[in-house]
Amino acid sequence: MTAYRDDSAAGERMKATIAAVAVAMMLGFATVRVAAQNAAQAKTADPLPSQALSAAGPSYVIGADDVLLVSVWKEPDLTMTLPVRPDGNISLPLLNDVPAAGLSPTQLAASITEKLRKYVADPRVTVIVTQINSQKVYVTGEVLHTGAIPLLPNMTVLQALADAGFTQFANTKGIYVLRTESGRQQKIPVNYKRLVKGQAIDQNIILKPGDTIVVP
Repeated sequence: MTAYRDDSAAGERMKATIAAVAVAMMLGFATVRVAAQNAAQAKTADPLPSQALSAAGPSYVIGADDVLLVSVWKEPDLTMTLPVRPDGNISLPLLNDVPAAGLSPTQLAASITEKLRKYVADPRVTVIVTQINSQKVYVTGEVLHTGAIPLLPNMTVLQALADAGFTQFANTKGIYVLRTESGRQQKIPVNYKRLVKGQAIDQNIILKPGDTIVVP
């Protein structure tokens, strides 16, 4: 009687072991299947990084020295990061020189798409500006750092002056911004001492590409 019970218990343990192995195998197969599906989706997904990488908005006008990410869906050999040359062109495989300066990222993507139709079936192109180097302002006079400063979005004259610094001889009451619009040069006064006191806030203008800040 005891031997029969022992055999019965052993049989039950064997059944439980087999069931556990079967469940583990099923889970393993499911994991492999999910991994294979994810890998397949990754291969067909657009390789373009997040739009958060863009340094410029969709209406930004591309200029020389800017750096662009050109992504062609499912075409890794045509997806690359490259600078805009001083002549305003970029160099792409198959297409050679492509005009980029003066266009928005969307316009450039449309231009590349049209040109690639001769070589790629249903090309899908996205252009992202990863570095803005074409837009600059200039600071000269009695400052510690003269020359060009990259123009950041909504940069004010006060921010640019903070970056340039003053020499001990700077006349901070007589600063002015030279700006050319419609072929005419404007002289915009900036009283730094009043600005830092919270006065004459209207003089803390937002700078535009090509502005020159003069510190006498």
